[in-house]
Amino acid sequence: MGLIAMSERDLQRIEVLSKVIDGRMTLVTAAHVLGLSTRQVRRLLERMRTDGAASIRHKAIGRPSNNRISDGVRDYAVTLVRERYADFGPTLAAEKLAERDGLRVSRETLRKWMSEAGLWLSRKQRRTFHQPRLRREAYGELVQIDGSEHRWFEDRGDPCSLLVFIDDATGKLMQLRFVRSESAFSYFEALELYLKNHGAPVAFYSDKHSVFRVAKKDAKGGQGMTQFGRALYELNIDIICANTPQAKGRVERANQTLQDRLVKELRLRGIDTIAAANAYAPEFMADFNRRFGKAPRNPKDMHRPFAAHENLDGAMCRKEIRKLSNSLTLRYDKVMFILDPTDRAAALAGKKVVVCDYPDGRLEITDGEATLPYRTFDTLRSVHRSEVVENKRLDDMLALVAEMQAGREQQRSKGGPRRTGQTDHMFGIRDGSQSNGYQKRGTKPGRKTDFTKDPVVIAKRQQALAQLKAAE
Repeated sequence: MGLIAMSERDLQRIEVLSKVIDGRMTLVTAAHVLGLSTRQVRRLLERMRTDGAASIRHKAIGRPSNNRISDGVRDYAVTLVRERYADFGPTLAAEKLAERDGLRVSRETLRKWMSEAGLWLSRKQRRTFHQPRLRREAYGELVQIDGSEHRWFEDRGDPCSLLVFIDDATGKLMQLRFVRSESAFSYFEALELYLKNHGAPVAFYSDKHSVFRVAKKDAKGGQGMTQFGRALYELNIDIICANTPQAKGRVERANQTLQDRLVKELRLRGIDTIAAANAYAPEFMADFNRRFGKAPRNPKDMHRPFAAHENLDGAMCRKEIRKLSNSLTLRYDKVMFILDPTDRAAALAGKKVVVCDYPDGRLEITDGEATLPYRTFDTLRSVHRSEVVENKRLDDMLALVAEMQAGREQQRSKGGPRRTGQTDHMFGIRDGSQSNGYQKRGTKPGRKTDFTKDPVVIAKRQQALAQLKAAE
């Protein structure tokens, strides 16, 4: 007699029934322990006395289920998935099999079939491992930068972003700057403070945010770098963009720590504005670095002081190239600028100049060597166009849109309700011809005018009819 497979439940029943047969347990107690009725326990005892302990084994063990799906259906489903839905997940593949092929299979059954056929890997099997990267050896050799959008003031203020600069070798915070949103100008301000306090590092390490990297590979304009990248190039500082968030894990983990510790420190001090938070940032950085900073393996400081020929202020701006017309005019940011007719400006007619837009609102026009004086021409204000807004700047842009809408609503409420036939210039929209001195001379009958009730038209018609009768 070979081995007999039994379940744990069958083994428990044999043990309890053996005690009943030996007189060590009553039938009522056995029924209570097994969760069966006394009548069923009597049946099992009779079966065990007649055919032995093996008769207690469930008869369906080792036999295929009566409700099983046939092997032909399984093979057909796996074949369809392999040919048409090889890159689909089990849930989507089950939906498409039902919609397109009329084959209804539960997603978990299909998941099992796909796993056995090698068409699907579980989450555990798909897990990837990121090998740890050693810290850089010297202080200032690599500085990781990132922006963290968070409710830093909790319910006491609006959400904002925190620009974080952290040294890779020591783990020390180098610069914290609270800003409304991540943009080139906000990074310019933080970068200028960093460079003035510490000097120029060898390289910055960032993510692939559009501030640091041109998102469109086949961009026709520009030099293949962003305004921030151009500023670093002028200052002889490199920037490296990480492929994954794990690659710049030091600044990512620092953001998590800051979202816990810094938020609570701001709460304890009652800070609820960006200006007050920026004033407190140096104190927090000193305490953070004292607690969590590490000593570098190489004591050398890799920060480089600026040379006399390097223009830090000139690099921290947005630079755009514009072609100067023969009349010494150019357009930038929907505004026309007219250069003063100096000898230097006259020599640049038809050539390209550089417009420097600074974060503090200053604007300069230069030929690369000297600043050219200019004046602003009072051009027409165009209607606000929709901008391509990045996800991290969406809150800031929506707040700006709300302010503009409130201003327009207030302006319209002062002018009263709009009536039919009222011209657009009454609502702040000027016609292009008005800027050239054209003045309207009054209204004339339009297409919808009822001429039949016009006295002048009626008189002319009667006169024409009278002349017609006289001629007849």
